[in-house]
Amino acid sequence: MIDKIVPFIFLALIAFWFFSSAIRIFREYERGVIFTLGRYSKVAGPGLVIVVPVIQQVIKTDLRTVVDVVPPQDVITRDNVSVKVNAVIYYRMVDPQRAIINVANYMAATSQLAQTTLRSVLGRHELDELLAERDKLNADIQTILDRHTDPWGIKVSNVEIKDVDINESMIRAIAKQAEAERLRRAKIINAEGEQQAAEKLVEAGKMLAPVPSAMQLRYFAALHDIAGEKTSTIVFPVPMDLFDKLKG
Repeated sequence: MIDKIVPFIFLALIAFWFFSSAIRIFREYERGVIFTLGRYSKVAGPGLVIVVPVIQQVIKTDLRTVVDVVPPQDVITRDNVSVKVNAVIYYRMVDPQRAIINVANYMAATSQLAQTTLRSVLGRHELDELLAERDKLNADIQTILDRHTDPWGIKVSNVEIKDVDINESMIRAIAKQAEAERLRRAKIINAEGEQQAAEKLVEAGKMLAPVPSAMQLRYFAALHDIAGEKTSTIVFPVPMDLFDKLKG
C-alpha cells in the first residue's frame, strides 16, 4: 500500500514545485526580464506571470526612483582651490531590458559615473561660481549623467550638490574678500552720492544766479537755520554785491 502511495506523493511534490516555480507575481512598480534558454524573450509584469521552469529565467527589476548619495569628492577648482563636495542624485529605470543586458550593475555604474562627472564639471569652474551658481551646476551634471546613462535604460531626473567643505584658511580669505567688496561698494555709493549732490548744486546755482534777490533770500534762510542751533559763534559769508546795493 505504501509503495503505491509513494509515487503519487513524489509526483505531487514535482507538480507543486513546477507550479510554484512557474507562477510569478510582480507588483505595480516591478518588472520581470525573461530569458528563454539564455536569450532575451520579453519584459513581463505587473501582475501574474507564468514562466517555464528550467527553460526560462526571470530577473526582477524595480522601476521606483533611487536616491543615491555621492560620497565627498576632492575637487580642485579652476582657481586652484581644493574643496570637498558631495551630492545627491535621483534616477530610475525606464527600460528594464537595456538595464539588465547592457550593463552588469546599473546602480554601481551610475554611482561611479556620478562621482567622476562631479569632479570633472566642478573642476572647470571657480570657487565663486561653485558657491553662487549651484542650480546651473546641478543642471549641467544632470544633463551629462542623463546622456551617458541613456544606453543603460536609466533616467537621471535630478542632481543636487549637497555640501561644499572649505578649509579654515580659505574661509578667512573669503571673509576678507567679502569685506573688501563691501567697502568698495560703499565708497562707490558715497562717490555717486557726492556727484549727484554736486550736480544738483550746480543746477541750483544756475537758477539763483540770474535773480540776486533770490540769492539773498537763500542766504537769509541759511542764517536762520544756523541761528536755531546751540552755538555761540556764527560765521556767515556776505556777498560783495550786497554792499554795492546798499551803497547805491
